[in-house]
Amino acid sequence: MDSEFVTYVLYSKNYNKIYIGFTSNLIVRFLSHNKLGKGFTAKYRPWEVVYLEVFLTKNAAMQREKELKSFRGREFIRNVVLKK
Repeated sequence: MDSEFVTYVLYSKNYNKIYIGFTSNLIVRFLSHNKLGKGFTAKYRPWEVVYLEVFLTKNAAMQREKELKSFRGREFIRNVVLKK
């Protein structure tokens, strides 16, 4: 196994926004969301990591990302992760 893959949830408290993604390098990806680039995440900075899961394969991480982006997945994030 060369690397692990992480499915993560970011939360912007200032805008009450959620972003769900996956990566093989969470630190670099998190910094890019908060400091670099354009697009969706640039508009809602700052972000904080509120949830993550580690997987051994890219496919597993992608599948979990897809699940978390579903209606039930977003319910889980809003009702369990963000209620802590």
